[in-house]
Amino acid sequence: MHPSIFFTALTLISATFTTAAPINRRALSLRSYNQMSISSGVGGSAEARAKAIWSQGLNLNNLAAISDADLAILKVERSNAESAETEAFNPAISAASGAEKEALQVGKIANKVLKLTGLSQVRQIAIAKKEAKGQTVSASERAALQDSLTKLAKNIETDKKNAGKTSKAVSFVGQTSVKL
Repeated sequence: MHPSIFFTALTLISATFTTAAPINRRALSLRSYNQMSISSGVGGSAEARAKAIWSQGLNLNNLAAISDADLAILKVERSNAESAETEAFNPAISAASGAEKEALQVGKIANKVLKLTGLSQVRQIAIAKKEAKGQTVSASERAALQDSLTKLAKNIETDKKNAGKTSKAVSFVGQTSVKL
């Protein structure tokens, strides 16, 4: 092969792999749970508020292109929302009574919508990334996604029934770093 043809072919192949490789730049910064919380105010709008939180800084039209670093951040934030439920909401509800208890329960439902929106999104991104790589997505992965979507729909309905009711947040920070 003539050296100039070899160089041209090598350059074209290199450019193809360079542009086809996913960009793994981080678009997100880890937020504390308190920065993400949608539990204060009034019930009824948790779905829209959760979608707004989980879409910040991301192109949700191409889930497979979301960087591994951003996926790691989303996983930590989702875990923080779950921990807020078990470590902050549940004890606060147990210790409260009357109107405060009711407001905390409304806030807990909003938090469940936040948590399950994040969980569904993390699972959708993981599936999209596997499919983009030509990897097989297992039936259990698809079932787990469906389970989280079903639970999300149930909690959205509960939140809608809480429309206009006072909703109280809890203070919780959660994990503050991500291992990449």
